[in-house]
Amino acid sequence: MASRLAPATKPLFRAQLSSRPTNGHVAFIPQVRKVVFEYCEKWASSANTRSYLHRHLEDLARAHPHVEVVVKQRNYKPPIVRGFYLNDNEKVIGLNGFEITGIQNKVQLLLDSSGAKIKPLKRRTIESTTESARGIWSGLHVDETFKI
Repeated sequence: MASRLAPATKPLFRAQLSSRPTNGHVAFIPQVRKVVFEYCEKWASSANTRSYLHRHLEDLARAHPHVEVVVKQRNYKPPIVRGFYLNDNEKVIGLNGFEITGIQNKVQLLLDSSGAKIKPLKRRTIESTTESARGIWSGLHVDETFKI
């Protein structure tokens, strides 16, 4: 009578051995993975977006083969371009009122962006890992008040 025992170790597949590619000195991986254009076929506000798509979309797709380019109709709404990134973030830019060169600039902004949240450079709060040795100073809690 042969008993079936579980294998001592789990089988190791080749797909588990591969590592996820990262940016470094050997390779550069663009952070954008997908760009979606959404426009209305009837509204006049989407006219420049429609002409941009007819004239420049194929060149954009050829210049950036790593990016999936999708065109969707968005009826009775202003045109937008949406960028999806490797860090599972997305950025949406409205294209209403832009000329064709402005649309090119906004699309290039999405292609060059990392997808990270925009952090303000001014007024960043200072956070310390340790507490202050002397505590927080307050002019109300001193023995002697300041005399002028």
